[in-house]
Amino acid sequence: MRIAIVDDIESERKELHQRVSARLECHAISAEIFEYNSGEPFLTAAKQNKFALVFMDIYMGNENGIDISKKLRSFDKNCLIVLTTTSTEHALEGFRVRAFQYLVKPYTENELSEIIDEIVSKLPVPDKYLDVRVVGGINRIRLCDILYAEHYKHCIHIHTVNGKTTVTRKTFSDFVAELNGDERFFICNRGIIINLEHAKDYDGSAFTMDNEEKISVSRNTAKSARAVFGDFLFKRGQV
Repeated sequence: MRIAIVDDIESERKELHQRVSARLECHAISAEIFEYNSGEPFLTAAKQNKFALVFMDIYMGNENGIDISKKLRSFDKNCLIVLTTTSTEHALEGFRVRAFQYLVKPYTENELSEIIDEIVSKLPVPDKYLDVRVVGGINRIRLCDILYAEHYKHCIHIHTVNGKTTVTRKTFSDFVAELNGDERFFICNRGIIINLEHAKDYDGSAFTMDNEEKISVSRNTAKSARAVFGDFLFKRGQV
C-alpha cells in the first residue's frame, strides 16, 4: 500500500507518518509512506506510481491542498484523499475533489485511528492462493487466476487465465478441500471443478469459459448448476 503525506511543515509530516505506521501495524498492513513538502513533487510521483491514500494539508505557504487535489483527480479518480487542516471551512471544495475524510488539527489519537480503521475497511481483501507442489518446487497460484481444474491420471491439472497448465500429484477430493468452500468454485462432474468468475455462459449442459472452452456438466448436476450460477451472478450484480 502506497501512502503520501503532503505537508510543508516537517514536524507535522513526521508525526503523522509515525502515527499512521503504528496504526497500520495494528491491522497487520504493510505500507510504503512517502513525505512531500509541496504539491509538484507529489504530483510527479503520483503520475509515475499511483498512491492508494494521501494525507493532504490544505494550507501550505503559497500552495493550496485543494488545488493540488484537483490536479490529482485529473489523472487519478480512485486515490483516497484525507484533507488535513486547521479548519473545516473548505468542506464544499473537499466534496468537489471527493475527499474521503477531514483530519482537523490538532487531531487526537482516537480521531486518526477512526479514519485509518475506516480506510482499512474499504481496502480490497487480498485474494487467496494455493501453494501447489510441482516438480522442482512450489508454484503459488491465486484462486482468481484459476479457470478450472481437472483430475487426470492421478494428477490435478490446473488451467489458469494466462493459458498455462500446472500439474500436481493429488487426489481430486484433497484439491477441492484446499479451496476451502470458496463460493467461486463449482464441481461440474466427477473430476472437474470450474471457477464461476470465468464462466461466460451456461446452456444447461455445459459452461462456456472466458477462453471459449466448454466444460460439460453431468446430468445429475445440470439443474443445480443453473441455480448456483444464477445466484453467483446475482451476488456479483451481473443480473
